[in-house]
Amino acid sequence: MLETAPKLRAIVHSAGSIRPFIPASIWKSGIRIATANEALGKGVAETTLGLIIAGLKGFFFCSNLTRSGLWQGAIPETGHGRVRELYDVTVGIIGASRTGRQVLRLLNEFNAEVVVADPTIDGAEAASLGARLVTMEELMKVSDVVSLHAPALPELRYMLGKQEFAAMKNDAIFLNTARGMLVDENALIAELQTGRISAILDVTNPEPPAIDSPLRLLPNVTLLPHIAGAISTGCLRQGRSTVDQLLEFASGGEMHGEICSEKFAVMA
Repeated sequence: MLETAPKLRAIVHSAGSIRPFIPASIWKSGIRIATANEALGKGVAETTLGLIIAGLKGFFFCSNLTRSGLWQGAIPETGHGRVRELYDVTVGIIGASRTGRQVLRLLNEFNAEVVVADPTIDGAEAASLGARLVTMEELMKVSDVVSLHAPALPELRYMLGKQEFAAMKNDAIFLNTARGMLVDENALIAELQTGRISAILDVTNPEPPAIDSPLRLLPNVTLLPHIAGAISTGCLRQGRSTVDQLLEFASGGEMHGEICSEKFAVMA
């Protein structure tokens, strides 16, 4: 396709994952590449914040509780359904991706400790984002909420497995709005079946999960049909970003979602 388009000067992808569309040879062509993943990331980050609050507050459990005729007195003090605020808790963010950074900015409005694990940043950059840089091991041990925002790169497949989930605190919540392939689901399910932790999952591997998957059946799992990203009005935000970037290009400026080969190396 590139050979038939000698006048092509820019490609702007109106979504997040750009790797399937960009050959390695393109960086020598002079064609400029941009993505709308910042716009997509805002929507995912806003959804993530809502799910963190909902998970801590026990919204999903309490909804089922009241539907069955019960009320506040039936809320457990520990375990799945425990009600907490986004206050005096630790939130762990795995991956300082564009989405992860948006989540970190949103969390700055709350009185919670925020930790981040990402090998591509240093402590100073983490602090500038309002978080403390920690190892993955420490993050899994200290966090009341673990939220995954790493890129779906082949080398990160199953980056979270038996060891990581076993290290999580009792009553901790695992939240995935990234990609299912980053998680060893058998290991996650095994830990969920103990009842120690709970999970809010917007993505699985495969999608959708089997109709008899424990992820559909376990009471301590809230399973969503991959809606954290661009759905409905979220697509308009991505479209706006794409148009704005084309205007930036036409005016001779840098596109706000422009990427280079170095950035591309760690992007999905």
